[in-house]
Amino acid sequence: MLILNQNLQKKRSWRESRFAPAWLNLFGLVAATTVLRIVLYVIFKPQPARPMGEVLKAFVIGFHLDVFAALAMTLPLIFWLTILSDRWFASRAHRFFFQLGFFLFWVAQIFMLCAEYYFFDEFKSRFNTVAVDYLIYPSEVFVNIWDSYPVAIIVTACCLAGLLMLQVIQKLLQPVWNTPTAARRRWLTLLVSAAVFAGLWKTAHVSETRFSNERVLNEIANNGAVAFVTAAWTHNLDYRVYYRTLDPVEARARARKLLSEPKTEFSRGTNSFQRKVAGTVERPKYNVVILLEESLGSEFWGCLGRTNTLTPQMDRLANEEGMLFTNIYASGNRTVRGFEGVLSSFPPLPGDSIVKRDKTDNVETVARILKRDGYNTLFLYGGRGLFDGMRSYAVKNGYDRFIERKHFENPVFTTIWGVSDEELYDRSIQEFRALAAEGKPFFATVLSVSNHKPYTYPPGRIKENPDDRTRENAVKYTDYCLGRFFKGVKSESFYTNTIFVVVADHGARVYGSQAIPIHSYEIPLLIVGPAVVKGSNRLGMLGCSLDVAPTILGMLGRPYETMLLGRDLLGDAPEDGRVMINHNRDIGMMRGNRMVVLTMFKGVEFYRGDPKREGLSRVKEPDAVDLELEKDATALFQTADELYTHERYRVEQN
Repeated sequence: MLILNQNLQKKRSWRESRFAPAWLNLFGLVAATTVLRIVLYVIFKPQPARPMGEVLKAFVIGFHLDVFAALAMTLPLIFWLTILSDRWFASRAHRFFFQLGFFLFWVAQIFMLCAEYYFFDEFKSRFNTVAVDYLIYPSEVFVNIWDSYPVAIIVTACCLAGLLMLQVIQKLLQPVWNTPTAARRRWLTLLVSAAVFAGLWKTAHVSETRFSNERVLNEIANNGAVAFVTAAWTHNLDYRVYYRTLDPVEARARARKLLSEPKTEFSRGTNSFQRKVAGTVERPKYNVVILLEESLGSEFWGCLGRTNTLTPQMDRLANEEGMLFTNIYASGNRTVRGFEGVLSSFPPLPGDSIVKRDKTDNVETVARILKRDGYNTLFLYGGRGLFDGMRSYAVKNGYDRFIERKHFENPVFTTIWGVSDEELYDRSIQEFRALAAEGKPFFATVLSVSNHKPYTYPPGRIKENPDDRTRENAVKYTDYCLGRFFKGVKSESFYTNTIFVVVADHGARVYGSQAIPIHSYEIPLLIVGPAVVKGSNRLGMLGCSLDVAPTILGMLGRPYETMLLGRDLLGDAPEDGRVMINHNRDIGMMRGNRMVVLTMFKGVEFYRGDPKREGLSRVKEPDAVDLELEKDATALFQTADELYTHERYRVEQN
């Protein structure tokens, strides 16, 4: 009987330990994140299926990261249980607040797991820089989330799950509260836990989730909390510490060679990247309007290959009177990447876009270049200019005025992101008319907002019901607004001497197996205006967001000085072209059918294939051409970082 009692005591000992709540918390977190990983794999597993060995490795790596994250979140509880005396630990007040804290903690954790699922559904990624940015601008983001997802139902379900967890812990841990624990044992438990965490800290590394050539499987292996902290920690990276570099002399020489074009001349010494572009001063100063379209990727355009087109208005414009570039890629998947690429022709450095950084009070933009040539400049946006620092970036870098949400009196229709596109375009035409009346040329950028969750728009514009809240319908409404805009401007006197540029800031969603899924980055670039486009034309040269501004300036044909790092797609430069691109913390360059990806911690990956078909495959043994591409990409990104860091990305005037 004595032996039996001792065995029973041993079986119950964990429930009598003061640290039982911590071990339950740890186990619960690991179990919950493992269940989420299983759900993500079942619903989003890559096709074709990966080898079972890779799948098992994803779960092993995931378990490793889950234990690390769970212990990190449990250590504060272990510390608290260590320092609390037996008397305070057993008190009614402590028991009440402990149970309340446990309930709130698990409600928050379950909610975050649900958020991870919806985030993965939208971005095919664990929490990344987008999630970090969401916390910076709660007004737009939380209202958008409330409008786009069943938040009330999810929160209610999380509270019920939290209550269930509380009931379980109350039942399991009833013996804990009145069981004294020696101080020595408490501190030993804390020290052992800290030592285990230190060991996990040494072994847990973001790079271990890059074990597969399939990006989605790598994301499934990751842990949401680890991914979020990594994204927040690396928002302003020291490029030289984390990425491959060349000798500075070699990097500058390579970059200058890559930026050399006919009709351009470097100025201000051998280390300068400032260039003079030849032109004719007698050429007319045509007005320029850039319509920067939210998320309007090539995947929606019939004239770019979609069989069931969502853009009949733009298809008609392209087929009848537009210059359509059919092989253009966004430099990133955020609007601020579109900003720096289209307006500043600046490569997308890892970390935050330069739009959001602190050394961009005086950087080169197409607005600055045209302003030096006597243009009035204007930016129009339907939302708040505070978001992502867009207003600050614009007004400090060449734009005379910034019109935003607060400047629209009594708008007919708004979402949390701003006024509808049709009202934005109506206001734009009014502003263009007033600028044209001043007798000076003008340059304007118009940033749309309608093609964004919650995908609502005014009723009666298109046949589809806005209450359906689908992206496809939002794209159709965006196309309707663009068609309406062009119908309106064609009756204006300034139409015949204005260049109109329609370009997406980025694609609608990220999909694909590569580290940088470039297929989903394809965007339209359509140029319209009888002053420079005499008929419909389709051009297939490879380019990216960085090439928009140099191409526009080339069409104007006037001389200018520049620091822009893109190329004139219509110039006499070699036809192979290049794409500078960013995805999360990876950066890369594509040329021809080859792409090199530079990863954190000085890693490099090589791909070959046709991005139009999602066909880029990982190359295990790069050849001499791949290695040259790596050096060229390294030189351009390294040079861009140097220009930004030392605040030299601007034209120094005599």
